[in-house]
Amino acid sequence: MIGLNKKIVKNISDQKNEPGWMTDFRLKGLELFERMPLPKWGVDLSCLNHNDLQFYIKPAQKQWDSWEDVPEKIKKTFQDLGVPQAERKFLAGVGAQYESEMVYKNLKDEWQKKGVIFVDTSTGLREHESVFKNYFSKLVAPGDNKFAALNSAVWSGGSFLFVPEGVHVDLPLQAYFRMNTPSMGQFERTLIIAQPGSSVHYVEGCSAPTYQKSSLHSAVVEVFALPGSKVRYTTIQNWSSDVYNLVTKRAIAHEDSIVEWIDGNFGSKATMKYPCIVLQGKRAKGNIISVAIAGNGQHQDAGGKIIHKASDTTSHIISKSICRCGGRATYRGLLKVTKRAENVRAKVQCDSLLLDDFSRADARPKIEVQQNSADIGHEASVSTLDEKQLLYLQSRGLSVQRARALLVNGFIDAFVKELPMEYAVEINRLIALDLEETL
Repeated sequence: MIGLNKKIVKNISDQKNEPGWMTDFRLKGLELFERMPLPKWGVDLSCLNHNDLQFYIKPAQKQWDSWEDVPEKIKKTFQDLGVPQAERKFLAGVGAQYESEMVYKNLKDEWQKKGVIFVDTSTGLREHESVFKNYFSKLVAPGDNKFAALNSAVWSGGSFLFVPEGVHVDLPLQAYFRMNTPSMGQFERTLIIAQPGSSVHYVEGCSAPTYQKSSLHSAVVEVFALPGSKVRYTTIQNWSSDVYNLVTKRAIAHEDSIVEWIDGNFGSKATMKYPCIVLQGKRAKGNIISVAIAGNGQHQDAGGKIIHKASDTTSHIISKSICRCGGRATYRGLLKVTKRAENVRAKVQCDSLLLDDFSRADARPKIEVQQNSADIGHEASVSTLDEKQLLYLQSRGLSVQRARALLVNGFIDAFVKELPMEYAVEINRLIALDLEETL
């Protein structure tokens, strides 16, 4: 489906057999998208033409709960990426999206028996409509920004995750998103609800092959952490160099809850992504760790937003960016403390590492404090690799590539140490390969 109009939007809704209120929601999103201008800040979007995109591609007629039953072509793609092996070894459940739809979704029996719901978003709407409707679009409305409006009109795929009260899912749940078609638009919608006293770790991985024409990934994520719950959302995105990655992610943390965004951006032509946490309840905590690596022709515009609306809340934003081969990275963030939020403690740290003389790093932090009792810290740095440290490591027998990779890994240690071991090893491997291509 190339181009976008009311007929296409209605057709998507009809194919999914959605209720009337969702069709109306989509049409409202389309109306807003057509009215709203492209953002004038952030990355350059002048070459992105939404009329050239395919907005919905259905890869198969059904969804499977066994890898053996997935069509061979699709199965091979995810086997090459290691998704089935990861499920068997260290995941509580996994979902795999190919183009516009989830083709595989599975949750281990242990968690199903405890009432955990982990399905694709369309199934969540169909089978759990009352809960779904109560939370859907409550944090990210269609009018939030132009690409949230676009997602609202054509969303497809994504995860619906519901964790019952007091249930602790002690293994990660993973969803993997793959775009395999040129000029593709992928618009998944993820909704996570953690009931009081529960906890869950959701991991998202994304990739796409390189084509001559640009593609667009424009997701919306909403996370609800109810009192006393904990949600960690880890993203490892390694899009190809022709993908525009324009994402809206927002969470709300109620009393005594914890929300953590662990956000890694290792690919794409251009990224605009600023995970947000609204600390709504007393003693809520929010942490954002964002890492962006920008290479030749890339602009990573990333960071985080935390809004303190309640007293005794704490937060920490750590942003790390690495620029090489002329790449550009921008930290863009917001820390806001409202008048009614007393005894807030918050810190922002944004650091950039330049690996050559023609790359660029910018920091655009915004701190707004309306409460005198707040304890706020901010620090920022721009540095290069230490030549003395490089020389020392080489004197100990390491190659220059290995020495550089070791120092870079140390620079983003705050991010890597928060990952499960299997993901941390993969990130270290990606960085080593990336630096080998640089030299």
